[in-house]
Amino acid sequence: MGMTVDEARRIVAPLYEALNRPADKDVAALLAEAANPDYKSYSTNQDWLTRDQLAEVFKGIGAVIPDLRWTIEEIQTVDDKIVVRGEASGTPMRDLYGAKPTGKSFKTISIDLFTVKNGKLATAYHVENWMAAVEQISK
Repeated sequence: MGMTVDEARRIVAPLYEALNRPADKDVAALLAEAANPDYKSYSTNQDWLTRDQLAEVFKGIGAVIPDLRWTIEEIQTVDDKIVVRGEASGTPMRDLYGAKPTGKSFKTISIDLFTVKNGKLATAYHVENWMAAVEQISK
């Protein structure tokens, strides 16, 4: 039997909480709450980060975008899978993928496909449209 949307939201909530002003949070603790110790976060079909490496990435994003906000817009579940359509927004204070900070904010989409094992996240395959964010702050 699959998960309900409410169960899925409870499982993923700490990960998304870690993405809201990550410089101000204990990101590693939030990721440990959400994800198994052997969690793998894939940015391509082959390349992945460990839970600890992902915590460092979140902190790095927080240094570039101190007011980062990442919201859950929609959740779908199928068996042991959770799909989240999210929205990231913020105002970069440092270079964002080569774009200089302009004081302008961005909003962009993210899609995450999670697999759950033992009530926690086991894997994630994710994409974000950072190109749209760069275009928005560069206009």
